[in-house]
Amino acid sequence: MMDYKEAGLEKEDLKEIYRTMLLARKLDERMWLLNRAGKLPFVISCQGQEATQVGAGYALNKEVDIISPYYRDLALVTHFGMTPEETMLSAFAKKGDISSGGKQMPSHFSKKENNILTQGSCVATQVLHAVGASFKFKMDNEARVAVTTLGEGSSNQGDFHEGLNFVGVHNLPFICIIENNKYAISVPRQLQYGADKLSDRAVGYGMHGEHIDGNDPIAVYKAVKEARERAVKGEGGTLIEAMSTRLTAHSSDDDDSYREKTEREGIREEDCITKFRAYMVEHEVADDEWFDALGAELKKQVTDATKAAEKAPYPDASEALTNVYEEVKHG
Repeated sequence: MMDYKEAGLEKEDLKEIYRTMLLARKLDERMWLLNRAGKLPFVISCQGQEATQVGAGYALNKEVDIISPYYRDLALVTHFGMTPEETMLSAFAKKGDISSGGKQMPSHFSKKENNILTQGSCVATQVLHAVGASFKFKMDNEARVAVTTLGEGSSNQGDFHEGLNFVGVHNLPFICIIENNKYAISVPRQLQYGADKLSDRAVGYGMHGEHIDGNDPIAVYKAVKEARERAVKGEGGTLIEAMSTRLTAHSSDDDDSYREKTEREGIREEDCITKFRAYMVEHEVADDEWFDALGAELKKQVTDATKAAEKAPYPDASEALTNVYEEVKHG
């Protein structure tokens, strides 16, 4: 793991990064359990990818930068301001769901006041949304960046190529982060693309490319921070490939027996939270007492959010078409 001082971080920064990583993990684990208990219909997990998401988010300016996330980005949107209760309201499809009022599938994040763009179910469309935002920033001479994320499977969609080509042509303040967890649902990376590194594609688009360890939040922070600095200086976009580890199946509806048995058995050794905690202990950032207290605090947050969401009302049937079709007044 990279030296945190080399990245320009302090010990308190590491604690904040770990806090958000652990909160996202506890939210995710709770939703997974609720799904298995028959209380939630569907969950897409971010377990194992928190380091990439929080490391990236911590390098951005939440007040001005825009994120256009993909469905596995619970840790990123949590860093940007989605609360545990908002996450649970969405998971339970309750009326208070900030993303859609209980109409959208889980993990279709959006929160306008926190600069989180809404997303669709078609993978890679979020790339175009972020590219459009970055084009606006350049036209208005704003010191802001637009950031999008996606899995390596989505990087083979036409929207990805067209969007990044546009960024290169117009030299836009844009960052694309591929969270490469080595599986597009069940298809391993060697059957998805022929390149050694997806970051090498950046050359063809006319932008900077970087291949990093996505299980190291410090390395991710450094790469994204430098990418943002280049972007606001007018030096164009960056394509970052962060090699991550998906600890769970693709979703709660997936059987990941397509992974080799030895891979499934050893995957927990790659857990970014376990590794980061060990790093923090080694560098005397925090001790077991601090970790235990934090764990108890966050567990209570998640429990309170779950109870509140369970008690919350469902949307009324009369709201089914609200904000779906335009209401036309006659006469």
